[in-house]
Amino acid sequence: MSNINLTAAVRQNLLSLQSTASMMAKTQNTLSTGNKVNSALDNPSNFFTASSLNSRASDLGNLMDSMKSGIKTIEAADNGLTSITKTLESMQSTLRQARQDKSFETASYTLTSTTDKTAKISFTGGAFGTGAGSIKLATDSATAVKASAAFTGTQDALVKAAVTETKAQQTSATAITETGGVTGYTNKSFDIEYGGKKVTITTKASDFADATDATAAEVRTAIQKGIDASDLKGKITVGGTTTALELNATSAEDATIKVTDAGNVFFAAADQLAGAATNKAGSDGKLDFNVSGVAVSLSATDFAGATPKLDEAISAINVQLGNAGSKFKAVDALDASGAKTGKLQIQADSTSAGDLKITGEGAKTLFGAASNTAIVSGTDDINVHLAKTVDDLVNEINNSSTLSTKVKASNDSGKLRFQNLSTQDLKMDGISSSGVIDASSSGQATIKGNTVRTDLAKQFNELRDQLDKLADDASFNGINLLRGDKLTITFNETATSSIAILAKDGKSVDSTSLGVPTTVEAKDLDSDDTIDGVLNKVKGALNSVRSQSSAFGSNLSVVENRQNFTTSMMNTLQTGAGNLTLADMNEEAANMVSLQTRQSLATSSLSMANQANQNVLQLLR
Repeated sequence: MSNINLTAAVRQNLLSLQSTASMMAKTQNTLSTGNKVNSALDNPSNFFTASSLNSRASDLGNLMDSMKSGIKTIEAADNGLTSITKTLESMQSTLRQARQDKSFETASYTLTSTTDKTAKISFTGGAFGTGAGSIKLATDSATAVKASAAFTGTQDALVKAAVTETKAQQTSATAITETGGVTGYTNKSFDIEYGGKKVTITTKASDFADATDATAAEVRTAIQKGIDASDLKGKITVGGTTTALELNATSAEDATIKVTDAGNVFFAAADQLAGAATNKAGSDGKLDFNVSGVAVSLSATDFAGATPKLDEAISAINVQLGNAGSKFKAVDALDASGAKTGKLQIQADSTSAGDLKITGEGAKTLFGAASNTAIVSGTDDINVHLAKTVDDLVNEINNSSTLSTKVKASNDSGKLRFQNLSTQDLKMDGISSSGVIDASSSGQATIKGNTVRTDLAKQFNELRDQLDKLADDASFNGINLLRGDKLTITFNETATSSIAILAKDGKSVDSTSLGVPTTVEAKDLDSDDTIDGVLNKVKGALNSVRSQSSAFGSNLSVVENRQNFTTSMMNTLQTGAGNLTLADMNEEAANMVSLQTRQSLATSSLSMANQANQNVLQLLR
């Protein structure tokens, strides 16, 4: 190849065009890639620094997928907890409905009065379960007062001599001379003073049958006639022997008989002095005592013979107690073997009799009181058994710690009504098929259980099963936090920052770990106290679920916060890398326009240089 010689101008323009073309190619590459540093040749420091920043941003981007998946796993667990919470609240509502329900079955029975201490009603089934309960129909004992000795003695000893608090007095006997003639006692007078009364007694000839002699009987009759016609009637009687005369006080007044016989016709002077007569215990002929506010008297008329009999006293006392409406009665006391002792006993005749208190002379004479004013109080006698009334049985059952929680009693217009406080059938012995409490029938009476609470127990168990199923279904991508799985989320590219998420204590969230009863049987809802116990367990489960939900919420907040941080960090890294490698497109576009202009000018200059050479050739022609 031969050498070609170019002019200096042409060569200069060619070099300029080559440089411009090279620069345009580089600018075009920058515009097409957007980077001012596309390889280590462009800027080694920026290129490798940007690569490092972009690599870290890429690693963080890969971790973002794990965070997003973890968030969904937590959300799935939270969805399960939300549904479990609603289920527990439904279980709570079911239990509260059971507690409010009082539709227990009832039945009423006719009570037969009995004093048999062995008579009873027995309960089985119902809230008693495999155990049993019973209620007696008669009392084990009753208040009573028993005489200290057998009922013996004479009427006089028992009745007349009993009243010693009143006294009367008599004059000593004065002889009556039957040979003195009638005139010795005719139209004769004397005064009698007794108890604040003073009367004059005068005998008349008509009082005597014989004109010459007066008998002692006629004198006594004449004086008695005068007394009976005065204010002293019924208070003084005339007595004595065939030859003696005496005045006897028959009233209960504590007074002295004083006689003033001026001529000493009937009474000697010594017999007329007040207080000189012999004292005599007076009596109203009665034995009085008081039985808890009811006055009772025994008198000679209550007894047929001189020797009083216990059954006569019992009859007389009970008539008076009955007429006064007393709830006590008199009986022949029994010994431990049940045999009669012959001793008078006052005892309660009703369970509502109250306290027994006996006072008065009878309390002293019959029951050994220290004085007439002393009180003899009744004590429990295990040989006395009283028939319980419907109200007695109602109160006893409803106040019994062993019965009141299982069966409730009430008075149904005189009948004994039982309410079965259970979801199970209650069976009762001692009640006939006709509804009479006879204490002997067996297996004749049954009260059905509460069906409403039974149905609510079934609803509770269904909800409990759903609770566990909800926990089983709360998984995401194979991880179930409610079943005890552990979720680990890494936050940085070196794995030095992470979070481990799992249920509390690493246990699964189910009915067992929450303390919810495995199965609630209908009988578990018999008692309000038992229902309250289950309610407390459900409440505790709710608190645990809410606590766990709060913990997952906190974990979710941490992961979401870290996700936002990572997103921001990736943006920072990528922006930093871009600052090192990205081109200013406005600047590069301006450079391209400038280079294009420069290229155009260089082309024009080269054309002009070539034109000059052509002009030289023209000269050679």
